Amino acid sequence: MSPIIIHKQQSQNMKKFLAIILFTGSCLLLTVTSCKKDEAKLYFNGGTAPVLTGSVSDSIPLQPADSTNTAVTFNWTNPNYNFSNGVSSLDVTYYLQVDTAGANFTSIYSKKPIAFNSDLSTTFTVSQFNSYLGNTLGLALGQTHNIQVRVQSFISPYTPSTPAAVPLNSNVLNYSVTPYIPPPLVEPPSSGQLFLVGGDAKLGGWANPVPGSQQFTQVSSTEYTLTIALSGGDPTSGSDQYLFLPVNGSWTNKYACNNTGSQPFSGGSFGYNGGNNTYNANFPGPAAGGTYKFDVNFQNGIITVTKQ
Repeated sequence: MSPIIIHKQQSQNMKKFLAIILFTGSCLLLTVTSCKKDEAKLYFNGGTAPVLTGSVSDSIPLQPADSTNTAVTFNWTNPNYNFSNGVSSLDVTYYLQVDTAGANFTSIYSKKPIAFNSDLSTTFTVSQFNSYLGNTLGLALGQTHNIQVRVQSFISPYTPSTPAAVPLNSNVLNYSVTPYIPPPLVEPPSSGQLFLVGGDAKLGGWANPVPGSQQFTQVSSTEYTLTIALSGGDPTSGSDQYLFLPVNGSWTNKYACNNTGSQPFSGGSFGYNGGNNTYNANFPGPAAGGTYKFDVNFQNGIITVTKQ
């Protein structure tokens, strides 16, 4: 059998071909390695639920005479979130949640938590905790309630559309509380009367005094209501805005909102005789005409307007 003879030129071509194969293979290997590196993921390895403790147990005494004293101090531990690249260096947010016993933190009360960034404790004075129970949670005043308190930790979202990461709930503390009636956030009219005045055509175009049809009904010492027809128009125009007066015919004292442009007609906070750009703006009027009910709550400083 004749031997296979590779000529010099063929040998050089073969070497070039093998070099190309080796180079291509090296590139593919680097590409695969690079892809694997790019696809490396960060994994949550776990954390420890916060441990919540309170400075008092069973009940939180609330007495008006002790309003400036400490009612309760809550402390909680860091959950020590741990990821595959080490302990999280991201800020941890904590929600102190309060709810009525048996609701399991699913009621509207638990939707009004107190937020803390990185803090591991908080202290309430008697007046602060009493105000939170009565004004924020809306618990009936002068009555005994069984409440539960817990802390929820989580890593804040990067954007508003990003969900919070890895929430952890602490143990639950149980308390008995009897909130007293706190001073109203806004001083009610000493006259016991309240009147609606404004530029709306149906309100007489800022005519003052106003007719009896624009007087509110006093529901309690801190709540007034009025159902009345309004014309509607441009909420940003002074000719379609309004104010509340404690004395009919007088412009000396008035109730107003903080910023006409930012407060919707449906309601918001209000104040008394505001100065320095605080609660000294007219309430915005409705864009559409109709019959509306005003509910003015001096206890929590909120006005609510609903179409009838």
